[in-house]
Amino acid sequence: MTKLSVNINKIATLRNSRGHNVPDLIQVAKDCERFGAQGITVHPRPDERHIRYADVYDLKKVVTTEFNIEGNPREQKFIDLVLEVKPTQVTLVPDTDGQLTSDHGWDTVKHKTYLKEIISLFKSHGIRTSVFVDADLKMIEGAAGIDTDRIELYTELYAKNFHVNKDKAIQAFADAGVLAYECNLGLNAGHDLSLDNLKFFKENLPHLLEVSIGHALIYDALYFGLENTIMMYRRQLQ
Repeated sequence: MTKLSVNINKIATLRNSRGHNVPDLIQVAKDCERFGAQGITVHPRPDERHIRYADVYDLKKVVTTEFNIEGNPREQKFIDLVLEVKPTQVTLVPDTDGQLTSDHGWDTVKHKTYLKEIISLFKSHGIRTSVFVDADLKMIEGAAGIDTDRIELYTELYAKNFHVNKDKAIQAFADAGVLAYECNLGLNAGHDLSLDNLKFFKENLPHLLEVSIGHALIYDALYFGLENTIMMYRRQLQ
C-alpha cells in the first residue's frame, strides 16, 4: 500500500499568522498520526515563514511514524538540521530564494557530482534519501547515477492537466514510474495531488511507495474535518 505522509506546513502558516501557538503544530502532527497518517512531512525554509527550525526538533520527539524533512541542501543550516534530527527520510528540493512553493525538480545530470556527495553524507548517517525530480526520463536516469534511495515526482503538471485529459496527463508520470522501478529507485510523489486526482495517479503508478500531501489535504479538512479527510485520502491509495 502507498503510504500517506501529511505535510503540515500550512498548519504552521496559520499558527504564525497570529503569533501564538494556535493551532498547536505538535498536537496536530500527533493527531494526524492518530487519524491514520503514515508519515509527517515538513519543509523548513530559510525565512521560516511556516515551519520553523525549532519545530523540527520538537516534532522529532513526538513523531512515531515516518518523519520526512524536505528542503534545499545548499543551505548549511538545513544540512546541520537534518544531520542532528536524523529523520526517516530527507527529500532534496532545489528551491530558490524567495520561492513561494516548490516548482521544479533537480537537473540530476548537471548536478550529479554535488547530489552524489550530499546524498552520501546523509546516507552515512542512516537517513533515507529522496530527490525531487520532474517526470523526465533523462532526470530519472540521472537519479539512478547519484545513489539516491528514492525519487519524488513533482506532480503539478499532472494535477493541472488532469481535468483536461487525464490519460494524457498521466502518461509521462507512468513512464517515469516504470523507469524508476527498472532503475531500482523507490518512488514517491507530491505537489497538488488531491481527492480528485489521487486515485487515478495511484492506479497508474503501481510501484508508488509514498505521497506527501499538504495544501489540498488541509483545504479539504476545512470542510470534512481532519480525521475524516485523512481517512478519505487513505482510501484513495488502497
